[in-house]
Amino acid sequence: MAEPAPPAAELALRRRLPPRLPRRPGDVYVNMKTDFKAQLSRCQKLLGPAGGCAEICIHGLGLAINRAINIALQLQAAGAGGLRLAANTSTVELADGLEPQGDEDGRPPLARARNNSAIHIRVCRASPPP
Repeated sequence: MAEPAPPAAELALRRRLPPRLPRRPGDVYVNMKTDFKAQLSRCQKLLGPAGGCAEICIHGLGLAINRAINIALQLQAAGAGGLRLAANTSTVELADGLEPQGDEDGRPPLARARNNSAIHIRVCRASPPP
């Protein structure tokens, strides 16, 4: 017979990190913990002449979607028409773990899946007009 699930008061929610895309030199993962200006300057350095990246990809998940869009628009405004943007949206499946608190009977943690929105903005230098 299946063992009943413990009451919710005895469980602790552990949010796990989302699966990430491959980490390339031009990938920037935007979050809400890092300062906006620091993330913007990192993108500017990557696109600058010393950065060595012809294009970067800005990734934002959940609450960081607005910040990712703002960074891309700030880059475009500072580029004076020299940058082109291409945005794609997606849904990412996240797994949360519900783990028993304290020293329980060694029960395995329960898992809960949920979906979250994501955005991927490709920022590249516009080709010069012919």
